[in-house]
Amino acid sequence: MVKIANIELGEFPLLLAPMEDVSDPPFRKVCKANGADLMYTEFISSEGLIRDAAKSVQKLDIFDYERPIGIQIFGSDIESMREAAIVSSQAGPDLIDINYGCPVKNVACKGAGAALLRDIPKMVKMTEEIVKATNLPVTVKTRLGWDENTKFIVETAERLQDIGIKALSIHGRTRVQMYKGEADWSLIAEVKNNPRMHIPIFGNGDIDSPQKALEYRNKYGVDGIMIGRASIGYPWIFNEIKHYMKTGEILPGPTLEERVEVCRQHFTHSLEWKGDKLGIFEMRRHYTNYFRGLPHFKPLRMKLVQSEDIQEIYDTLDEIAQTMSYEAVER
Repeated sequence: MVKIANIELGEFPLLLAPMEDVSDPPFRKVCKANGADLMYTEFISSEGLIRDAAKSVQKLDIFDYERPIGIQIFGSDIESMREAAIVSSQAGPDLIDINYGCPVKNVACKGAGAALLRDIPKMVKMTEEIVKATNLPVTVKTRLGWDENTKFIVETAERLQDIGIKALSIHGRTRVQMYKGEADWSLIAEVKNNPRMHIPIFGNGDIDSPQKALEYRNKYGVDGIMIGRASIGYPWIFNEIKHYMKTGEILPGPTLEERVEVCRQHFTHSLEWKGDKLGIFEMRRHYTNYFRGLPHFKPLRMKLVQSEDIQEIYDTLDEIAQTMSYEAVER
């Protein structure tokens, strides 16, 4: 049984990665229904939280059906991060997660996210202050290093564990790599196999099939896997991995009707949480992923992304289910 403090996650948990503009409550709901064991909010700016910025505060919304769930925060100032941890704890999550892995310019160039990989002492001090500020378990998500010359993750993991974190998720790339090239899990395995480490180590990067998930579990020995991009428009991946690990069988992919139904549920949750206008607008980024590979989908996709009428969108989804062939759909 893998545990983060007293939170039981099963024998080999599958985590939904925190993804900006993706892993909001509507998306988390469909992922939870399809097998995600632990989920995180989108990353939340510490400065936004302590200044009570509406967009940041809204990201604190969590629901009982999502549990266990962590709130992930990011920032460059130690005191702001400490205060943000206190604010986040008051929202009632099961844990607090710190983002030391986001590689995008508008985060890293401001000294937050993966930028802390260039200042490990500051990373350790920031983490220590957050651990002291909350009674909740604190976890960390990070990368191997800033670049090829700064892959200090083995030592960094020890130092973070020593000051009190309860789990560590590692993306197998450096910040310089962004999301290019193949993720290197060998250093993740080195962290996991370090005899000094006793907290759960979760691997992240490039897991996009049940076969690869089982291969990486067996090869690298991690305690669980964090899945990000492969789940966008395909929340079924969690249950598919679980089924394959248990039985060795590949589940058939979702039918077109099942894709439409889950997309419909996602859209409905989006309207409920965000309101009609924003719910319609922000759902548009998901349609291509739900129906990837569907032949002759473009005209219907255009209707979905251009419509501002809720019923018309529902009707278009029904049209997809009723008229489109599913034979050529690929994952």
